Amino acid sequence: MRGIEIKDKYYLDGEEFHLISGAIHYFRVVPQYWKDRLIKLRAMGCNTVETYIPWNMHEPKEGQFTFEGILNLGKFIETAGETGLYVILRPSPYICAEWEFGGFPAWLLKEDGMKLRCSYKPYLDHVKKYYDKLMPYIKPYMYDNGGPVIMMQIENEYGYYGDDHSYMEWLKDLIRSYDINVPLFTSDGPYDDAFTGGKIPGILQTGNFGSHAKERFDFMKKYVDGPLSCMEFWLGWFDDWGSGFHHTTSVEQNVKDFAYMLDNGNVNIYMFQGGTNFGFMNGANYYDKLTPDVTSYDYDAILTEDGQVTDKYIAFQKEISKRYGLPEVEDLEPIKRKAYGSIKLDGYVSLWDSLDDIAGKNESVYPVSMEKLDQSYGYILYHTKLKEIPEINGIRLVDANDRAKVYVDHKHVATMYDRELLEDKKIEPPVPTLGKDMDILVENMGRVNFGPYMLKQRKGIDGCVLINTHQHYGYDIYTLPLDNVDKLSFKDVNIDALHKDNNGDALHKNIDDNGSCDHVEKACADNIDSDSITDHGPSFYRYTFEADESADTFIDMKGFGKGCVFINGFNLGRFWEVGPQETLYLPGPLIKNGKNEIIVFETEGKAKSVIELMDHPSLGPCEQVSP
Repeated sequence: MRGIEIKDKYYLDGEEFHLISGAIHYFRVVPQYWKDRLIKLRAMGCNTVETYIPWNMHEPKEGQFTFEGILNLGKFIETAGETGLYVILRPSPYICAEWEFGGFPAWLLKEDGMKLRCSYKPYLDHVKKYYDKLMPYIKPYMYDNGGPVIMMQIENEYGYYGDDHSYMEWLKDLIRSYDINVPLFTSDGPYDDAFTGGKIPGILQTGNFGSHAKERFDFMKKYVDGPLSCMEFWLGWFDDWGSGFHHTTSVEQNVKDFAYMLDNGNVNIYMFQGGTNFGFMNGANYYDKLTPDVTSYDYDAILTEDGQVTDKYIAFQKEISKRYGLPEVEDLEPIKRKAYGSIKLDGYVSLWDSLDDIAGKNESVYPVSMEKLDQSYGYILYHTKLKEIPEINGIRLVDANDRAKVYVDHKHVATMYDRELLEDKKIEPPVPTLGKDMDILVENMGRVNFGPYMLKQRKGIDGCVLINTHQHYGYDIYTLPLDNVDKLSFKDVNIDALHKDNNGDALHKNIDDNGSCDHVEKACADNIDSDSITDHGPSFYRYTFEADESADTFIDMKGFGKGCVFINGFNLGRFWEVGPQETLYLPGPLIKNGKNEIIVFETEGKAKSVIELMDHPSLGPCEQVSP
């Protein structure tokens, strides 16, 4: 009989089955590379691939669903099966995964009073409508229907969040109502509170941990009547902006824990390959402060962000080979890295001059959050008039997230971030008192993906703007999701002009008639690099290059301040001078033969007239951690 059973162990078609799995998130890897990553997983000796399913990607607008391109989950599952791998699916509603809002669609927050991950009927209604699309889509891929999917998860690490057991039972019954018959499981941290809060009677409990495998399995024996399984073996960790380090783990300790689980239970490696938080999809954590995750999800995983084999791969492969041997797999074409070299700036336009082209305009008496304007990601700009205010003693932003830049007459006045906004920090004088216009540019840095702060994730200004002691009214609000950079109207570059500030004063000395500094390899007379462009406010910079082949490359963002980068219209993700990440991964399939266009949106007024495409990443100095 075809099927998988959970007894004292896993049994597949009546035969004992030892789960050796690795996590690959299809939505973090360009689809042209799915087969490469899956074959490498099989070649290491694994028999299964595991992936989350992000609700926010598959239903980006309420009632609008997509399963195409990088979201073609069916194709990913089929490719895994063709490679000889079984599949574990971990569907939403919640995935965590260091992913924006833990996988929840931002439009849920448009509804006042929304509650997540509990028996709140409006929330459950949205889950039901989503599952009405998702479950029939994945049902043909279930193992009992001839597909490779052998197991599915209910929720994710729920015991860390809550204890609404009726909610968990409701999710189980909902999944079964679509005639999904493969075994279901939960996963939680190996602690009493977590295992108690996340328990569903009759459903297998699995554990998530990164070390001390024997102690973790011994704990789980108190709760688990069935096979011991680590559903997330964290052999790496994620990085956050401003932390200063790229986190790594000990290969020796990883191998020791992995070997123990091979001999005493079952394991899913998290991550086999981490991939990339393309676009604005990085998540964030919030404990005493906001810590947004960087664009790279390298995770110090078995494969690098761009799929290169590591020492961990070789070490893990040896452990599997000792016990099970290795399968024969299809030969792979090596994926090439290439340094395309220096790319010159050839177009520039300020944000102020681009609003009519790329922004949606809304008029409102009071500030409104992104979500209330049907915007999920990116930036939002609040423009208002100050001409009737004779003197400004201070400005406060109330209920604003996450990072706000304030301008008066397009001159930068202040930047406020996280706690400065949370505590309603006052912008003290000197504020230009004769200014006629004020602009507040607010960036969504990534919604929190874990814990109670998930309920406080409206972005932009959800409260008010206080000038002196009163609320200020009357706004033009511009939504800037930056999903239409092809509509930008670039101007020809005048390097001479770009080397001056907004007052026309020179930032660089010794600029020749061609707009170049005369100290090419040295600092200019005022100690600014010759290819630096500063003090121009939020702007878009265009760089074009010709390519005769497509290869993986890395964009060096040193010398820029903060923003995001697009290649031929595709959003590669964020950069920030605070580090640790210094380069952005540009997958080869996104590079066309012929002319290619890189657009940098830079908010800090720090840019370069030349960017470098390198053949290696720079994720920052390494610091070893023990998850």
